Amino acid sequence: MKTFIQDNFMLQNETARELYHTYAKEMPIFDFHCHLPPKEIAENSKYRSLTEVWLGGDHYKWRAMRSEGIEEERITGGAKDWEKFKAWASTIQHAVGNPLYHWTHLELLRYFGIDELLTPETAPQIYEEANRQLQQEDFRVRPLLKKMKVKTVCTTDDPADSLEHHQAIGRLDTTVVPTFRPDKALAIEEPQSYLQYLEHLGKSANLEIKSYRDLIDALDSRHAFFHSIGGRLSDHAMELPFAEESSEAEVSRIFEKVRKGLEVDHLETLQFKTAVLREIGRMNYRRGWTMQLHIGAQRNNNSRMLKSLGPDTGFDSMADGRVAAPLSRLLDMLDSENHLPKTLLYVLNPRDNDLIASLIGAFQDGSVPGKIQFGSGWWFNDHKEGMERQMTALANMGILYRFVGMLTDSRSFLSFPRHEYFRRILCNLIGEWVERGEAPRDMNFLGEMVRRISYQNAEEYFNIPGNSYVQQE
Repeated sequence: MKTFIQDNFMLQNETARELYHTYAKEMPIFDFHCHLPPKEIAENSKYRSLTEVWLGGDHYKWRAMRSEGIEEERITGGAKDWEKFKAWASTIQHAVGNPLYHWTHLELLRYFGIDELLTPETAPQIYEEANRQLQQEDFRVRPLLKKMKVKTVCTTDDPADSLEHHQAIGRLDTTVVPTFRPDKALAIEEPQSYLQYLEHLGKSANLEIKSYRDLIDALDSRHAFFHSIGGRLSDHAMELPFAEESSEAEVSRIFEKVRKGLEVDHLETLQFKTAVLREIGRMNYRRGWTMQLHIGAQRNNNSRMLKSLGPDTGFDSMADGRVAAPLSRLLDMLDSENHLPKTLLYVLNPRDNDLIASLIGAFQDGSVPGKIQFGSGWWFNDHKEGMERQMTALANMGILYRFVGMLTDSRSFLSFPRHEYFRRILCNLIGEWVERGEAPRDMNFLGEMVRRISYQNAEEYFNIPGNSYVQQE
């Protein structure tokens, strides 16, 4: 059976259709947050099968397969590629209503030209045809990026990473830059692994880390190195925001306790995390970077599976603690000393959408359009309703026109149709406003708005060196 992915998929009115097909469809992609491995870009990798490129590392799909009753052996275990793919085919046929159902068929169509519903019956032919195409040279990583018009990719990298693969990538149609993700530098609640990390970070920075100030110097050195090869974003995961004041002497004392293997209490942990994050915020401000805060993931809920499979395997969920007060204090700490960088705030719990939409307005300062951004629907919100809720909250209380748009947050080189998915939802949302008489049917203005949110705002906001797009008229 043919799929439901037609030209006007998700475009429910004439205004939406004109906006998408005339203004959004052909825009390039700026993917400012993903987990793509730069090694595979540097090596222009080829994949042995659709299972490897599509299911490997995708905890979205793994969660769905577990819900379908698929045993772990055919999800993350040692089953053969075909057995895993067959298990996925039996799962996706029942996933109507889940964005995975849409993404799966968009990806089969956009990359492989396969316009068939994936079911257990069609799985053998689809698997064979996709695997045949994957052996062709134009299905290596670099041609796949070019095929999807991906102009910029910002990977996610630890400060201690060598970035050798970024340096080896060379000249491409796609600009690939690292993102500074220093979560491990704040993680003193795990003292044994933290001390090991300090040694690793120190070697990368050519500095023995004996004090708190040494730690900040090492991070600053690595931040400068990231900057030198095009990095312009930092990224920080926090289950809940933290903002506990302390002096440098107090933080130095806490650091010494950790180095000696002594226990630190909850307040000391938050004081230390706040201090380090503030320092990185200052680095970002000084070098003109953007700081991303990913708020609200309650990780590793299933301790048995954490021991078995490790983190990032599909056992996380939304958190529900206090957000407004500590996040406001954190932003204010940096703003009060005139060191608040461009900042992008993502929340995982949709109950916080209006909160964030209202809070960002308190820290705009006129220096940059949309300096403080409400990030797109993320993780458990990157479905149709989640995206609509996020954009509606932003439009209600801020300036949607300045929104920097969508990202993949993915580990797969087949995930870029998620940008198409977002653009269709964006155009339909604006089209509904027009059709209800709530916005003017000025297609030149609305078309420019769609183009900006689809790509141009991100290009201007993040200001990645060497990246530019000339609009073709």
